[in-house]
Amino acid sequence: RTYPGTEPVADNLRGGHWKKASRRAREQAEMAARYLVDVYARREITPGRSFKGDPAQEAEFERAFPYKETSDQLRAVDEISRDMARAIPMDRLLVGDVGFGKTEVALRAAAKCVFDGCQVAVVAPTTLLAEQHNSTWGARFDQFGARVEVVSRFVSGAKQKSILRDTAEGKVDVLIGTHRILGKDVAFKELGLVIVDEEHRFGVMHKEHLKNLYPGVEVLMLSATPIPRSLHLSLSGLRDLSLLETPPRKRLPVITATGMWSETLVKHAVLREVSRGGQVFYVHNRVNTIEREALMVRRLFPKLRMEVAHGRMPEKHLKNTMDRFADGDLDILICTTIVESGLDMPRANTLVVSDSQDLGLAQMHQLRGRVGRREEQAFALFLYPEGITLTRESTERLEAISAMGEFGAGYELAKRDLEIRGGGELVGIAQHGNLGRVGFQRYCDLLEEAVRRVKGDAREATQIEVTIPSAIPDNYLPHESLRVALYRKLLWTRDLATLDALASETVDRFGPIPRALQFLFDVARLRVAGPDYGILKVFCGAGENSIHCLPDSPLMKNSPPKKWFKNKRGFLGPGGMDALAVFVSHIIR
Repeated sequence: RTYPGTEPVADNLRGGHWKKASRRAREQAEMAARYLVDVYARREITPGRSFKGDPAQEAEFERAFPYKETSDQLRAVDEISRDMARAIPMDRLLVGDVGFGKTEVALRAAAKCVFDGCQVAVVAPTTLLAEQHNSTWGARFDQFGARVEVVSRFVSGAKQKSILRDTAEGKVDVLIGTHRILGKDVAFKELGLVIVDEEHRFGVMHKEHLKNLYPGVEVLMLSATPIPRSLHLSLSGLRDLSLLETPPRKRLPVITATGMWSETLVKHAVLREVSRGGQVFYVHNRVNTIEREALMVRRLFPKLRMEVAHGRMPEKHLKNTMDRFADGDLDILICTTIVESGLDMPRANTLVVSDSQDLGLAQMHQLRGRVGRREEQAFALFLYPEGITLTRESTERLEAISAMGEFGAGYELAKRDLEIRGGGELVGIAQHGNLGRVGFQRYCDLLEEAVRRVKGDAREATQIEVTIPSAIPDNYLPHESLRVALYRKLLWTRDLATLDALASETVDRFGPIPRALQFLFDVARLRVAGPDYGILKVFCGAGENSIHCLPDSPLMKNSPPKKWFKNKRGFLGPGGMDALAVFVSHIIR
């Protein structure tokens, strides 16, 4: 079992800790699985809208975008447009690093929906981001006569009631908000599209809420740093994936440095930025001591204009402070991580974080994304107080954020964060302690078992353990989105005929299948056919391959292939990809 900041402690299998944790995790996984499977099952039988849009208005809407689209943006727009035109409800995850243009792709999906007479719900994790979306989206849709409204704590209760009444009557085309949109009093007359920004900030039950209420709704989720549960859904076939990997033209990577807080270093960074006409985010993520930190910063820079911003401030004061910073009336914004989500402040081009040892890796990456949104070189300093002892996890996170400063680092940082801190919340439900005890992979296995039981598939799944490095070669499928799509199909295929058809399609589209990919097909065949053949476990290693079977497995009546041996438990053979291929071709018909 694990506790924050400690090394894992092994449970005694003679005791009850492991059994209790496994039972609780299994119960919670089954509850989540039943809910999710029910939602997705109803979506399977509910026809989508098949949006046609208005090509003329959509073309005019696109012309209002002041920048040149990247090839990835255009491809993502096309993928989403094709999804929305189908009779099957869209469920797509759009992954793109901070500043790579996810919002514009979402805007065009929203335009297609609005021009077809339907409503759009935009869910954002923070009030500040919801307000910024309201400003941006309102400006784009205003010239088309579409009404955009926002519900957040910046909006009075009376005004919110009026907006929600109009939304229920279909008078609001785009409703933007925080978790407030998920309230029981929020209803839509004709909801066609749900857009979830910074989807990693929401639990899975929050994200599935509107799908449950409106089974035929199109869903688009945006993320710069995809988390395990989202990628798991994408790779398992429950959600499609679009990738934005190309940075905007003339955009420079943010120069990132980490280290102990230094007055000289901070002075140099701030004065350099202000001298070139820019602004500075100074992040101190402790509300109780942020005023004391502000006094110190004011002492360092007595002539600069600065204000404090954090989530516990009165709404009007916070909004006024953010507006002044956006208008360029302040040089430094001393703030908590309230600014991490999606805010676009082009004048701010230097970030200083005073207590980065307590931040998560994805959180630091999001904060870094607040700067570097114009052509000048941007800088990010992730500092920690003098005299503190960093934990191993903090040290690894700081090393990772400084090492991964290049464009498109979101994917790598998300994977590194998983290595450092574990899987986190897989399905966003109350699993604290249980997941920490049974581990991320075990929890995934339990969830998959629960899904099979809910679907009525009582067969024991075949366990696959592979220690041979295996991946689709980059030179065979250079584009990552194509590799991800093929991985998804391999993981989700449930019968041998479909798997054979996938292999034929792959050869037709991309040429002869290389050895490494053929190995993945062989493993997939064992996974698919394993329950029918009574295969309990498959181990694939460089030194040996082994197949463990049930005693009454039909395979046990067969003679082993060349260089393989049969024993009471199953089959044992030489290691490597080729030996496994011999077994698969000999045994599985």
